[in-house]
Amino acid sequence: MFDVQKQFSLEGKVALVTGAAYGIGYAIAKAYADAGAKIAFNCRSQQHMDKALAMYKEDGIDALGYICDVTHEEDVRAMVADIEKKLGTIDILVNNAGIIKRVPMLEMKAEDFRQVIDIDLTAPFIVAKAVLPGMIKKGHGKIINVCSMLSELGRETVAAYTAAKGGLKMLTKNIASEYGAQNIQCNGIGPGYIATPQTAPLRTEGNPFNDFILAKTPMQRWGTPEDLMGPAVFLASDASNFVNGHILYVDGGILAYLGRKP
Repeated sequence: MFDVQKQFSLEGKVALVTGAAYGIGYAIAKAYADAGAKIAFNCRSQQHMDKALAMYKEDGIDALGYICDVTHEEDVRAMVADIEKKLGTIDILVNNAGIIKRVPMLEMKAEDFRQVIDIDLTAPFIVAKAVLPGMIKKGHGKIINVCSMLSELGRETVAAYTAAKGGLKMLTKNIASEYGAQNIQCNGIGPGYIATPQTAPLRTEGNPFNDFILAKTPMQRWGTPEDLMGPAVFLASDASNFVNGHILYVDGGILAYLGRKP
């Protein structure tokens, strides 16, 4: 008999969610904790860590937090080793940490382009590389890369971000191809325009971009971090054991829609 609750349960699993001090990462980590997983996360500053740990505690989650720059391979290896020592082998990795720089391409410095690529693309490679040996030894694992609608589309001022997220989509497919035989599933989740601190500048009253997004979205609203919780649990659970190399777009229908006629 198909046991729905068991299929979607994460009871006893160990999940590492990068950049989970707030926003999308925090929502995913909370969903995993509610589904029974043990949570580890990282951020880059003590200020964010203090606020995050207070939020986790308020929600009744005993999370293990690390101040770790996920672009530094040695630091990531040390973090993963400590998680394995304290919680056990990582069963679920969510590569969520990322940044965006909204600068016209001709005005963007190469070092800024490289920084976005480093955090949004190279870091997921580094963290996945660190957790894969444990997953291979254990005989299963789930890697979920937070891609973007801009893994598929371009837009003004986000050349570095679209390049990174397009690359992350293909890294996802390649991890799935390379390690599927070891019972490791690697998938992406592609948020649309989500109401987070990162998108706050786009959602100000009277901003024409806000009107544009509402007109381009069949559901006529911005998404919320909570909209990503169910899809993220699905991709981390046994319910998705034969889903591999897939990007699940959670965008309110933008990629399916040309938009309302003027």
